[in-house]
Parts: sequence; C-alpha cells; structure tokens
Amino acid sequence: MKKTRLSVIATRTGDAGQTGLGDGSRVSKDDARVVAMGEVDELNSVIGLWRAEALPEEIDELLGDIQHHLFDLGGELCIPGTELMKEDHVSALDDALDHFNGRLGKLEEFILPGGTRGAALGHLARTVCRRAERSIVALGQKEVVREPVRQYVNRLSDLCFVLARVLNKSAGVPDVLWDRKRNA
Repeated sequence: MKKTRLSVIATRTGDAGQTGLGDGSRVSKDDARVVAMGEVDELNSVIGLWRAEALPEEIDELLGDIQHHLFDLGGELCIPGTELMKEDHVSALDDALDHFNGRLGKLEEFILPGGTRGAALGHLARTVCRRAERSIVALGQKEVVREPVRQYVNRLSDLCFVLARVLNKSAGVPDVLWDRKRNA
C-alpha cells in the first residue's frame, strides 16, 4: 500500500510569508535556506523540461538519476542537519564528466548557448544550476552546508555544459562559437 505524503496542497499556512521546513520549524519565505531550496527545485524542473526532448537514452537516464539526486539535495536543505547527499553522488558526476567529455574535441573558443534545442536546454540547465550554486554558497555563509552539496551543484553545471556539447555533436550541429571579432 502506497503512503500518501500530501493530501491537501493549499494549506494556507504560508499566507503570512512563512513556510515550514522539514524539521517543523517555520522561516520566512525569503530565508536563505528557502531560496536555495527553490533554486534547486527550479533546476530540477528545468532538467525535467530538458528530458522532455528526444535525448539519447544514456543521457536521459543520467538526467533521471540527477533529478532524484537533486530531490535528495533539496531534502537535505529542507531538513537542517540531515545528510542525504553522498560523496558517491559527486563521484558519479565526475565519472559522467570524464565519459562524455572524452567524446569531445578540445575547446578552442568560448561557446554560446544554442545549436540544437536539446543543447540550448542543457545550457539553460547549466545557468540555473549556477544560480542554485550561488544560493547554496550564500546559505553556507550563514549556516552549515555540507561539502557534497556544494560539490554536486558545481560538478552538475559543468556536466550540463558538456552534455549540451555532446547533444550538438551527436546531431551534427556545430556549437555556437563566440566571435571575438564580431563587434571589433
């Protein structure tokens, strides 16, 4: 039998600008912890949008694993003192980075977001990930944020960049290179 976690979505308990954390405490909706949780949630949503594209199976499966890890990461942020992120999560991203980056040539120039729609969504995920990382770092200035949490989002943004390049390459579409002479 499945356990129902939420039966009422509109509880109205946040109408005054506060929200509940997983440990039962209440904080302002603009608290650094809540901001970081929201940025991670947005990142997970963007990756879900990315997965709505026709992607190679190994990339789609990897992104599915990442979505679950991001949910764990959000849970760790939501419940102060909880440890859900493991060093294995970070190692898995390092392995994926090595695997996929090995398929690519050396970078000769800066790359602009674009190419295929899938690659553009990868770049969008990368930028949202960087924003989530900044929020997590800001939280870490006030409260304890464990190293695997920071490392995971840092590696993930790099992986999004690499996957965007892989998607362009696999579609036979060149990366969009920055033209330093364009406005000279």
